[in-house]
Amino acid sequence: MRFKGLDLNLLVALDALLAEASVSRAAERLYLSQPAASAALARLRTWFGDPLLIPHGKRLMLTPYALRLKPMLSELLASVETLVTQPVLFDPATTHRRFRICTSDYITCVVLRPLLSEIAVSAPGIELDIVPPEDTGQDMLERGELDMLIIPREFVSPQHPARLLLEEQHVVAGWRDNPVMNAPMTAEAFVAAGHISVRLGRITRLTYAEAQLRARGITRREEVVVPSFTLVPDLLVGTGRLAIMHERLARQAARQTDIRIASLPFDFPPMHEMIQYHRARADDAGLLWFLDAITAVVPPVST
Repeated sequence: MRFKGLDLNLLVALDALLAEASVSRAAERLYLSQPAASAALARLRTWFGDPLLIPHGKRLMLTPYALRLKPMLSELLASVETLVTQPVLFDPATTHRRFRICTSDYITCVVLRPLLSEIAVSAPGIELDIVPPEDTGQDMLERGELDMLIIPREFVSPQHPARLLLEEQHVVAGWRDNPVMNAPMTAEAFVAAGHISVRLGRITRLTYAEAQLRARGITRREEVVVPSFTLVPDLLVGTGRLAIMHERLARQAARQTDIRIASLPFDFPPMHEMIQYHRARADDAGLLWFLDAITAVVPPVST
């Protein structure tokens, strides 16, 4: 298919080449051979009259012209995807659709798990593809590779709409036989204890809790670092370590694991967890239904 002489398939190839800045990685993403991806790059260079990718040491880098093209191309392809996937009518009871969501295991456990029970009855054709937090999550959303991100408000991009999913407090968690958990929690006891902390993503982006601690100048001795919030409760058992946990997740874990929770001994602002989606999807009836469905199952903070 051509538009004014341009093979439109080349736009998909261009998106992969600019996103990866690598012919070999773009080829893998496109399920093409490397020579085929190189041929596509050559055709694109001829069409646009620009090299698009130029050598920089052992790597390739985008030319200034390619940098200008990249956001326009991402928005164009996202709009095309919305166009070709938009049903005439959206009926959750009969629609077959997959939503790809980038979020933490905390949200998966606290919110998506009850949602799965709901949609199994009301929308049996809906499928979820849940991917862990990525350092490139916003880029994936921009390229249309995600339907939504569920992230703290501090990480939301101003380029796309977002709505509040829930407000969450944080608490201290520890083994129920830990002496620290059987006395009034103080800032001194909190700092003196060893801690389990969480790091997300390949470049170990700070969690909301860790960012808040650093902003307040509070340092702790991190004895164990894990890539998942749901690993924390079991690792506390039988130790004198503490952890900061989301209150909903901590209360859920306290009903299933030998841990106790206590209030933080210093001011700690609530976290606002947001759902962000691409601006091209703002009128997507299926996505809007899903946003309402996920918001409706957010559990209250039980005591």
